[in-house]
Amino acid sequence: MSLSFSLAVQELPLFPLPDVVLFPGRPLPLHIFEPRYRMMMNTVLDTDCRFGVLLWDQETKQPARVGSCAEITQVDRLPDDRMNVLTVGIKRFRVLEYTRQKPYRVGLVQWIDDEPVEGDLSALTQEAKKLLADVVRLSSKLMEKPLQLPTLPEEPLELSYWIGGSFYGASEEQQALLELQDTARRLQREIDILQTTLKHLAARTVLKDTLS
Repeated sequence: MSLSFSLAVQELPLFPLPDVVLFPGRPLPLHIFEPRYRMMMNTVLDTDCRFGVLLWDQETKQPARVGSCAEITQVDRLPDDRMNVLTVGIKRFRVLEYTRQKPYRVGLVQWIDDEPVEGDLSALTQEAKKLLADVVRLSSKLMEKPLQLPTLPEEPLELSYWIGGSFYGASEEQQALLELQDTARRLQREIDILQTTLKHLAARTVLKDTLS
């Protein structure tokens, strides 16, 4: 049965992953090797190619309640039924309850969106893009190799997802951004993070230049 986002509530297979927060529009490559998740992927591939990705908390041993639905776009089958899959995030959800725990989790989920945007967010988007460009420029200088910023989304919501998905190694912060339902607040928080990052990079650049 095809997954319909017109339904407010839907049953969805769930894949908890440590240190991984998937945002809509962002790619996620996965290597599937555990028997239960090989089983899940084979089932998903026979239906609508969609499943939920949730951040797994290593301390509490529990998955987050908010995640993103992933859609499989490419599959490379390996020996022993292992597989490499390429997925892309398509929509956020909140887990209402688990309908099954074994061999893998299946949950009843509610699709969530940001609240309607009030006002013009162009100033926020331009500031975020400029900070991203500055971060890439200084990172390139520190690493002594050219880094290229890809073409960024124009829409504030899509841009906020793109930036949130780029904060690798900061899964708790990413999860907080994913759970926000206010585009302006998400962009402002990302601007704050980028400004802090830029200050650290600038200090390291000065130190590097001094030592050189």
